Amino acid sequence: MTTAPGEPDHASAIVDRREILRGMRADTLNRIEKAVLELFSTRDFHEVSLQEVARSANVSLQTIYKYFGSKEVLVYAMLDVMLVRLADRMIDHLQGIDDARERLRKTCWVLLDYMDKHPAVMMLLVTAIPVSRHRNIRIYESPELMDAFLGVLKDGQARGVLNNRVSSKVLLDVFMGIIGRVELMHIVRAEKRPLTDQFDELFHILWRAMSAD
Repeated sequence: MTTAPGEPDHASAIVDRREILRGMRADTLNRIEKAVLELFSTRDFHEVSLQEVARSANVSLQTIYKYFGSKEVLVYAMLDVMLVRLADRMIDHLQGIDDARERLRKTCWVLLDYMDKHPAVMMLLVTAIPVSRHRNIRIYESPELMDAFLGVLKDGQARGVLNNRVSSKVLLDVFMGIIGRVELMHIVRAEKRPLTDQFDELFHILWRAMSAD
């Protein structure tokens, strides 16, 4: 991705965003996160202004510019904050599990449970950020996410239980392609029954798609 003259390089701008956000009061950050979720998950990206975000979060526009600088970086940074929590939860739940199938099963359950409880995060990721810009969300390139997701897949391939005729990144695409599509359409259709109620069958489908058998 190239940056036009005079435009900010959002990929580099997000690199040190976590360090910058450590200087913000926790309650302020929480209000901004809530505002970003409410506004950008229900409306088109271009329809939402930074003034609206500031008003909804009950902070000054100056604060938004000070910590984020642009609407793009604001959304990237807030998604990073949200997805870091998912990665942390994933790592915590995988502690003590050695069996490769059970590690993948737990990974799948944690992801579905998170998206069932936080559908606005899924909508924000899908509607506000073009796929070509996902790498601007720091968590996508971070050790947290790679250890939590790719680590499980590489371990399964090394043990011979997951398909090792493709790369671990392709397996990750299969995993996220199936789970992401199922979760997105679950939200779009306004289904009331949580996906975790259907977890056993969903994981059976996923396992058949990814296993070495």
